[in-house]
Amino acid sequence: MARTARKSIADNEDGEPAVTRNLKSVSNSLKIKIDDLKTFEPLTENQKKFYDAYKRQDYFVALHGVAGTGKTFIALYKALEEVLDKSNPFNKIIIVRSAVPSREVGHLPGDLNEKTEIYRQPYQQICTTLFGRPDAYQRLEEQHHIEFISTSFIRGMSFDDAIIIVDEMQNLTYEEIDTVMTRVGYRSKIIWCGDYRQTDLNKKKNDMSGILKFFDIAQHMKAFTRIEFTPDDIVRSSLVKDYILAKLRYEDYCEGK
Repeated sequence: MARTARKSIADNEDGEPAVTRNLKSVSNSLKIKIDDLKTFEPLTENQKKFYDAYKRQDYFVALHGVAGTGKTFIALYKALEEVLDKSNPFNKIIIVRSAVPSREVGHLPGDLNEKTEIYRQPYQQICTTLFGRPDAYQRLEEQHHIEFISTSFIRGMSFDDAIIIVDEMQNLTYEEIDTVMTRVGYRSKIIWCGDYRQTDLNKKKNDMSGILKFFDIAQHMKAFTRIEFTPDDIVRSSLVKDYILAKLRYEDYCEGK
């Protein structure tokens, strides 16, 4: 009986238990690989400009412009292409954003992960589309390919061998933008996404979006690439496009009064 039992457990050359082998095969089947990433071609001219900038290996890029143009989607897509390709030097993607308009998470229930869970949802949605599986973002986190960080906790950090995506940058003050920019370490690149018109910050002197000041400074740097997205680049839906066009006309009218 003892020999029979031993044979059923150690049924391979390495003497590894069959149960352990089964667990390993399940774990490996859940891993996200580069071959799992679907292919997405650029849908507009400005999306193509970003693809071209990425191919040139530009490492300081800003995708700025109206909502619904796919800025965050294409930034995360191209970043995942590199991080999952073992021939590239980048180890992970760091997604940075202000957790809430006031940049305070204390009033939300739960621990830090629970407080910021709602702000991860756009990236979970994108990863579901990119890989065609609802657990894609979770698996990428488990494999240490993606990390979400709030600007509330970024000071003092340094990001090496990383692709940093700063999303909704219009909700950062200049001081926060400055802090994020100075976190970029060796062999890293940074992609900024946002639209100054969409800021949630209060229009007070000490709580103003720093996006335009940052662009004014960055334009004096040779490494800086800025791609401006217009209503012609809107890919979310025709309704969104019609609404944004109407909103822009209304804003132009109000400014002209």
